[in-house]
Amino acid sequence: MPFLFETLFIVSLFPITLAVLGGYLRYRQFGRFDNKQPRLQQAKMTGLGARVLAAQKNAWEALIFYAVMCVLAFISGTDLNQFSYAASLFLMSRIAHPVFYMLDMAPYRSLVFMIGWLCSFYIGIKSVADISFGG
Repeated sequence: MPFLFETLFIVSLFPITLAVLGGYLRYRQFGRFDNKQPRLQQAKMTGLGARVLAAQKNAWEALIFYAVMCVLAFISGTDLNQFSYAASLFLMSRIAHPVFYMLDMAPYRSLVFMIGWLCSFYIGIKSVADISFGG
């Protein structure tokens, strides 16, 4: 299996992992889960719990964009192994992103977000170029 897809599998676990951590922090902050109004309770979270919730939302967004770029690469018929470096860099950035979010290190969080986004964008642009120009 190309590393591009292995990375897709790995990063697909991040939002769920962050949801579990966020659930623990929500329970710790409020002492219970509000199953009738969970989104309202989440909106009231502060501190680390709020940052984990935000990191989880961003993980979903990054996963969607990366998955679409992986599908584009696959259907383009291009050599998927050429994206191993971009996939590795994307994976490292997505590991670092929630860590920087939890540590409240916004400049670093933004930097690794941009690195990951650029990796995804590169995969998509290169795939389209390979379709258009026979890469």
